[in-house]
Amino acid sequence: MVKNIFFASVFIIAAAVLQSTLLAKIALYHAVPDLALLILVYISYVNGMMKGQLTGFIGGLFLDFISAAPLGLNALIRTLTGAIIGLFKGTFFLDYFFLPMALGASSTVMKAVFTFFLHLLFTEAVPAYRLDIPVFWVELIMNTLLAPLMFAFLRLFSSILIDRRERR
Repeated sequence: MVKNIFFASVFIIAAAVLQSTLLAKIALYHAVPDLALLILVYISYVNGMMKGQLTGFIGGLFLDFISAAPLGLNALIRTLTGAIIGLFKGTFFLDYFFLPMALGASSTVMKAVFTFFLHLLFTEAVPAYRLDIPVFWVELIMNTLLAPLMFAFLRLFSSILIDRRERR
């Protein structure tokens, strides 16, 4: 269990660094695909709620340290997302196209909803997504379209990302 969470956290940290450096330079409408979120969704769906929460917390905490967000904001959002997606473990057959797209889109919407509720509580500290500008919509489209590619890439590393008991 610790090995899987460690390697999943390493993947999330690498994706966070990639999206905050290279992908930020080629952003479309100032929107960047959230690769770290897609990795978290994959890990949560194949490993379940507990590993999803732990991976989300560790990855979110790292995102808090490298971003200007208040400490704990990403950790809370990613922990909740990992827990909710982890509840669906084994519910649906993980195909190569439709389920990853649905999970990528729903997790992006969850992130926006959680951010909105936190914005209501902490108006000055937490900026919310504005639906009248294209940033949220472009990020939603990018995450939805990239999810099948990201899931296929992560399947290559299933021996270190998925617990042996889960692969049976």
